[in-house]
Order: sequence, then structure tokens, then C-alpha cells
Amino acid sequence: MGEPVLWRRVVGPPNPPRQTKRHKPAVPQEVQPTTDIPILDDLDAPKQVAVTADGKRQVYLETYGCQMNVSDSEIVASVLRENGYGLTHDADEADIVLINTCAIRENAEQKVRRRLGELRAQKTKHNPDLKLGVLGCMAERLREKLLDQEKLVDLVVGPDAYRDLPNLLNEAADTGQAAVNVQLSKEETYQDIQPVRYDTNGVSAFVSIMRGCDNMCSFCVVPFTRGRERSRPVASILDECKTLVESGYKEVTVLGQNVNSYRDGQNGSTVDFAELLYRISLISPELRIRYSTSHPKDCSDALLHVHAERDNVCNYIHLPVQHGNTDMLQRMKRTYSREQYLELVERAKKIVPGISLSTDIIAGFCDETEEEHRDTLSLMELVRYDHAYMFMYSERPDTYAARKYVDNVPEDVKKRRLTEIINLQAGISLESNQAELGAEHVVLVEGPSRRSEEQLSGRTDTNKMAVFDKRDFKKGEYVRVKVTDCTSATLIAEPIGRA
Repeated sequence: MGEPVLWRRVVGPPNPPRQTKRHKPAVPQEVQPTTDIPILDDLDAPKQVAVTADGKRQVYLETYGCQMNVSDSEIVASVLRENGYGLTHDADEADIVLINTCAIRENAEQKVRRRLGELRAQKTKHNPDLKLGVLGCMAERLREKLLDQEKLVDLVVGPDAYRDLPNLLNEAADTGQAAVNVQLSKEETYQDIQPVRYDTNGVSAFVSIMRGCDNMCSFCVVPFTRGRERSRPVASILDECKTLVESGYKEVTVLGQNVNSYRDGQNGSTVDFAELLYRISLISPELRIRYSTSHPKDCSDALLHVHAERDNVCNYIHLPVQHGNTDMLQRMKRTYSREQYLELVERAKKIVPGISLSTDIIAGFCDETEEEHRDTLSLMELVRYDHAYMFMYSERPDTYAARKYVDNVPEDVKKRRLTEIINLQAGISLESNQAELGAEHVVLVEGPSRRSEEQLSGRTDTNKMAVFDKRDFKKGEYVRVKVTDCTSATLIAEPIGRA
């Protein structure tokens, strides 16, 4: 294996001067990473319901996007099953097809629209009685186009209206007219709904602790599609985690658009995220706890000390930086500087030795210069992330950036900068994994390796994927392994024994 490619200083064409007059160039398609790097999940791949239940009408549910969307689909599946609907794996057998959508990036949205076109064509040709619905982030923003202009769907339901799904389905069936509820709520957290575990391995589960977002980053559409921030009561979160432990789950990932800003002020005292995480960790010593996503501005020392003090709170934090230049961070409305972010990283590594960090990075945001781009590369070199989500900027409607800035970095420059970011991260990830050779880790077995039924796979405490020989180990067990080889995405290990 040759030397890893880090980064090259490439001098490209100068950026156009910063503009004040609005100009709307065509939004370029995103570049998808193709190198062997540790992408945490394929955000654009559909996830399908992993349970089947009998019911008066069969529903096929397909989900696009992040962990929050998967968690939402678990809530939808629960609402439907409680109201007598069946869940099917096969869209051809369904009476109702629901697509839970993502609008965060243009690429994901375009995939959803193509999928809707395919399903509408199948409905027209083979099953005119089929009801086709869109749920989630795309619902409110595109309801007029999807319903009236393109006539792609029969049902549009926003992320705070899932309780109303049975009524809306009945309305669409009885009247033959489209049914819509995209009203955002200031209170809805679905705290009393027990999710149907969706697309699950039976070992790891998502637990949603809050909804919405108040941060208003200039590039982000989430506050417009998911509404204002609100936290779920502590008691309901702890009850759900206890139920998962009793059902045999060994790991939970608590979810929110910004979990660090969690606050529950009920019962006369305020519980913040650090305290919530501590309480979850007391449920069972065998329950591993992870979380996503955290905003750097709210990552407290108290939270870092919970990582250090509680063995079952994983030593891994997803800490999105988005960019490495302070001026760019201000344009992105991220509310911290490059220096403040690096100080946080330094504190995290001091308080939690061996902490693993991942991040989000956007290439080619409005007005980005070559010097600003190089600041992102240099920050990556300083932090040494283990994993990263890396994207090319695509303008999202209704955001501050869409209203106030100009998407003026040429497409070829965006692609080249993203490639440099990907290559750098691939090299850092490989070096990080090579440093693990000879190290021992405890891995929670999630199931067979993708490449061989004779091997098992699972993640370390620091969220690195490891594969090792199956022997007599089983899914859901903790196994101590010794790292013998690696790629930039995976640790290859030898099992030592059960942990």
C-alpha cells in the first residue's frame, strides 16, 4: 500500500468578488465520496421497514435521510400499527406507500423526487387504487408542487403531524382527494409513543430526546422543516431506554438536531443533556450510550466529564465544524470561531483521553476563497478526525444563505475542493487506524460482516468498525479483540474472548 494522499496546495482560478446583488445560478449536483473512508451511514440510501404485521390495509414505508428520519419512521410505524394497519416489506403488495423524506441536501431531495416519479408511474399503470404519500422534511416545503403542480402524491404529512396519519389516510380513501397536514408544533415530542424498531439489528436502537432546532445556521433548512426546538420529558426517555434493555438491546443512540441544548424543566428542576446522559448510563452497565448530533457551542465540560466518568458512555463525539475559517463560520452563523472550536477539541482530548471525534464539512460555501478553503484543510490536520461527513454546498430554499448570499463558487472549484478534503480525511483515517495495530478493544457484535458470513462486525467504544472471525460469538455479545490490520474505514482484528 502506498503512502496516503494528504493534501496538495492547488491554486485554482480566483473566486469572483463578493457580491451584494442577488444572483441565482443553477445549483450544481453534489459530489459523492468514492474513496475508502469511514462514512458513518449512507444518507441517501432508502431504509425499509424491518417488521411485518397483519392489518386491514398494508403499508410500505421507505425512509431517506439521517438517523432522525429513521427514528420518525419508527414512530409512524407505531401509529399505523396501533390503528390496525399492516406493515409490509414489498411495495408491490402495499395498499399505501409512504416515503419519509429528507430535504437537507439537494442530492437527497432529487433522489426522493425520482423515486416518487417511479411509484406514480407504477400506480398509473398497475394499481390505480394505491395511495402514495410523502412524510417529513420535504412535506411542507414542496406540498404545492407535489400535490397541485406535479400531482405526484395523494397525501402530504409534516414531521409533527404523524398522529393524524390514520385520519388523513381515511380522508384520502373516502373522498379521493389529497389529504394534507403540515402544521408544525411547539409542543409535539411523541413522548408517549413506543416506536416500532425500524430497520433494526436487534442490538442498537435510536431514542429521540428532542425535536426541532433554534440555531438558524445560514445554510440549514432544518428550522424551516422541523420547527422550533423542544425537549422530551426525562421520565419518558428513561422509560424507553429501560424497555429497550429489557428487550435485549445493548446500545442506544440518543437523537436530536442539537442534543447538547436539551433541557427538561419539569418537576421543579432543570435537567440538561449531561445530566440526562448520566441518568441513562445508570440504567444498566451493559448498555452503551451514543448520541448525535451535538453543536460545538453547547458542548460543556460537564458533558465531557460524563464521558470520562461513565464507562458505558462511549468515548466518541460527533462535533460538526462545517468549516475551518472564522470569517466563513460567521457567514454560516455557527456562533463560534476557529480558535474556540480548537480550544474545545483540546479540552475534550484532555478530559477524555483517547476520545474519538467525527465532523461535518461543507466545501464551496458562498464566497469561499482558496485561503479559507486551506483553513479547513489545516484544521483537519490539527484535529485529526476519525470520521467525517464531507459535502459540496448546495443552496437550500428559504435559508438565510439563499436569501442573503450568492452561491458563487464555480462547480468545478467546489468539486476540486471537496476532493482535496476527502483525500485528506482518507489519509488521516488510515493513519488513525494504523496507530491501532496491536491495540485491544471491546466490540459490540452487530451481526455478520458485509463481505463474509464467516466474520462478524461491530463497533468499538470509539465508533470504529471492526471485523473478526465468527467462531462461536453471537450478535449482541461484547467481544474483546486485538487489531491486526486495517483499511481507512475498518479495523481487522483477532478475537480474544468474550468481554
